[in-house]
Amino acid sequence: MLFGKWQAENMILKNLKILSQNVCKNHLIVNTILKTQLYFDIILIQELPWSVICKVPSTVSSESKNFIGTIHHPNWSLFAIIPTNKATSPRITAYINIHFSHLYFSLHSDIINHSDILLMLFTNDHVQYFIMNIYSDSSHSALKYFKNIEINIDNVFIMTEDFNIRDSLWDPSFPHHSSISDDFLIIVDSFNLALLSPTSPCLTRYSNMVKEANLTIDLMFLQYGSSKINQHSIHPEWQLTSDHTLLSITIPIVDEIINTSKLLIQQKSEQEIAFSLKRLFHPSKTLTLPISLTKSVLNTHSTISIY
Repeated sequence: MLFGKWQAENMILKNLKILSQNVCKNHLIVNTILKTQLYFDIILIQELPWSVICKVPSTVSSESKNFIGTIHHPNWSLFAIIPTNKATSPRITAYINIHFSHLYFSLHSDIINHSDILLMLFTNDHVQYFIMNIYSDSSHSALKYFKNIEINIDNVFIMTEDFNIRDSLWDPSFPHHSSISDDFLIIVDSFNLALLSPTSPCLTRYSNMVKEANLTIDLMFLQYGSSKINQHSIHPEWQLTSDHTLLSITIPIVDEIINTSKLLIQQKSEQEIAFSLKRLFHPSKTLTLPISLTKSVLNTHSTISIY
């Protein structure tokens, strides 16, 4: 037998776990989340001071609009936008578990240029999806940005978090409907997103002030029509020292290894000697392996399918 061949097919069900948290300017909460035993794959953070975010390595130019993959923790890659001036300092970040680096996450401030809107792209089975992390302050600056510009983005998969809007649509304890919500829902609809209902509905912000009401202002939206995913979880038991609760969602994915094969030249065979001589005497030429050996281990790959 001249060539040895090995093939395998494997399909493993996995979960992509996403956590979202308004840390209310307390960077210690981020450290706690990154080091916690609770396992998440993507962590979206809002209202984090820029002085904490801005730990840019010397290898990154100060003129760069964003930096990608800066490690603040050995298990996580940090994604954040570098502002052009102090007035536009961002208050949001995202941490991606290094185990999912094969999804090729990247920032896209070239599409949405706002300090409190983090737009990330990842590639899944040759299809591109966006994740949008938002902090819209009490002046609704992020929402005003959306209202004043025209953006056409396909495949926004998930949008979250603190929108600072009270409305009876998502807060039963609040009896009124807000006109701001109408504008907000038009924006949501333009991205083909639908509001998710929590598994156990509860408030998402608990005030420390005696006369200040508790609120539901932290929301999660998912791509409309996504099958098997129609709820997220609110975790008041994980509130830590923030006045906001954590939100989380688990997305089932399939990590599939298909048609894995290796074709090998038998050692010390005439074919091996002939191929070695070609490389020796024609090093600048592109050589073709005999009998389609280009279908080698280089074609071993993984694909992710989102349901």
